Amino acid sequence: MGSDEEFATYMAARWPALMRSLIVLGCSPQEAEDVAQVGLARCYSSWDRVQRADDMDAYVYRTILNCWAKSKRRRWWGEQPVDVLPVRATPDPADETVIRHAVEQALGQLSADHRTVLVLRFVADMTEPQVAHTLDIPVGTVKSRVARAIARIKLDDLREETR
Repeated sequence: MGSDEEFATYMAARWPALMRSLIVLGCSPQEAEDVAQVGLARCYSSWDRVQRADDMDAYVYRTILNCWAKSKRRRWWGEQPVDVLPVRATPDPADETVIRHAVEQALGQLSADHRTVLVLRFVADMTEPQVAHTLDIPVGTVKSRVARAIARIKLDDLREETR
């Protein structure tokens, strides 16, 4: 199998997870597609280096996250917190709108670092060492950020229940 075919196979297998991760991080579907395409184009141009990496997925996610961060800086986009998330014009085909809204709302209350760690750990289904490698942080930091983020979400749930 040639290099082009290997890249195409890899990209086809990882595309849904990459898109899902970027959307959960706060990208619109169109922005997520743009960021993923730019990141994968960079990976394609250095595909030999990507294949030699200890963890290809971590390398690709790191590239994608760098592209996402660069796109935010370049366009001067910033997070704009809102009290209520906008309602989508079309219903969610997965029929999990309530759950999705709750997850988005919970993630929206977290810092970017905590949200990124949760998305990589649970949406992208990476192991703690993979997340640590991707973000270039110690495994212990990954564990503590996950624990703190989950504790923050649970604390917010308790506050809602007492109202």
